[in-house]
Amino acid sequence: MKNQRVVIVGGATGLGLSIAKLMLADGVESIALIDKNGPLLSETVASLKSEGHRVVGVEGDITRASLAKEAFQNAVKELGRVDCLVNSAAIYPRKALLEISDDDWDLENAVNIKGTYHMMVAAVEHMRSRPKVEAHIAGRIVNITSVDAFKAHPQNAHYAATKAAVVSLTKSFAQEVAKDGILVNSVAPAGFATEKAKKAGFLGELAAANPLGRAAEPEEIAQWVVMMASARNTYATGENVIVSGGYIYA
Repeated sequence: MKNQRVVIVGGATGLGLSIAKLMLADGVESIALIDKNGPLLSETVASLKSEGHRVVGVEGDITRASLAKEAFQNAVKELGRVDCLVNSAAIYPRKALLEISDDDWDLENAVNIKGTYHMMVAAVEHMRSRPKVEAHIAGRIVNITSVDAFKAHPQNAHYAATKAAVVSLTKSFAQEVAKDGILVNSVAPAGFATEKAKKAGFLGELAAANPLGRAAEPEEIAQWVVMMASARNTYATGENVIVSGGYIYA
């Protein structure tokens, strides 16, 4: 990640924060975290800065095109340029399949699909217009999807549907911008041991469903995101990397 300047959406906590920490350990030059939770974002940025890292926070709403573009442009102003975008913002709800309301659908679609799309558009416009830092690569985008996109999940069908949509968006963007030297990929984890999952009591359920008998740690998922986001990836695009501990085949 050396010499790389990265934007992580949804980076104030959870997987996004784990990705940021791993990138910082891997020598990333600077990171802008975009998140809608201003107080939590400020706390996270202050903590990372206290360790000597170059990290900035941008409070923003990604559900509307104009607001998402403004947030990304503010990140560009702070970093000077953006070499990589990681889309890690998402809402994970559970609701009985026959009880999903219009409001439930609208919120899921607004954040998980539209938000991801808006940020990719902003990143592509920037990466197309700036001078290349690497010989053949103008930038990288990594979206966080989910194995829920590929298996039946009646307990959170609307979330699963949005993640399937992001898999499709990833492939479409990858083909559209390949000529520009922009690599677009996604990483699809199974359930992992975030603080939210622990508090919700999901770990036993996740462990029982997994051949390895445990949920992944966020850092184990973050490793694959960093791989696809880093200069080590010079050829993969349009790929969806599944990291499920065998759950996808169980």
